[in-house]
Amino acid sequence: MSNVVSALGNASFAGFAKITEVGPLGMISLRAKPDVKGLAEAIKAAVGTAVPAPREIEIAGGKAAGWMSPDEYLLVLPYGETDAALAAIAQAFGGAHHLAVVVSDARAVFRVEGAKADQVLAKLSPVDFATLGPKELRRTRAAQVAAAFWKDGDGYTLVCFRSVASYVMGLLTHSAMPGSEF
Repeated sequence: MSNVVSALGNASFAGFAKITEVGPLGMISLRAKPDVKGLAEAIKAAVGTAVPAPREIEIAGGKAAGWMSPDEYLLVLPYGETDAALAAIAQAFGGAHHLAVVVSDARAVFRVEGAKADQVLAKLSPVDFATLGPKELRRTRAAQVAAAFWKDGDGYTLVCFRSVASYVMGLLTHSAMPGSEF
């Protein structure tokens, strides 16, 4: 078995905000219609949260469930717990139609922290950070690539495809350069 590593080896940068690549982190893409029998039980069994409302994320300790689209949820959990979570999801759904797949190795995760963390992301994403709610998950772009992010504590968690991790780290680093604050 190979050693699991994050996309950029937990790279970090300290500017007017701190940028850290987080990982490895477990992620499951769960596809199911919101009214399918067993959805609430499946999410609760996998990550211990309720079903998130549209454009929101539910966080419970180191686990979370985020709404990605009308029939898609992103489940975030420790990397080593994805197999058990898949089994719990399958059991909760029984025979109900759904799709659950581990996407951990296809994603990269970053933390942007500090009093001016919102300024880093505001340079890259078409989002009004003054109105971003505490449980709101925004699925948008960071410059020219797909990304999702949410506020968590004194910063933000950003998820993107692993194939663009180096590009996104460069964007975040450049945006957090000292002297470039708003």
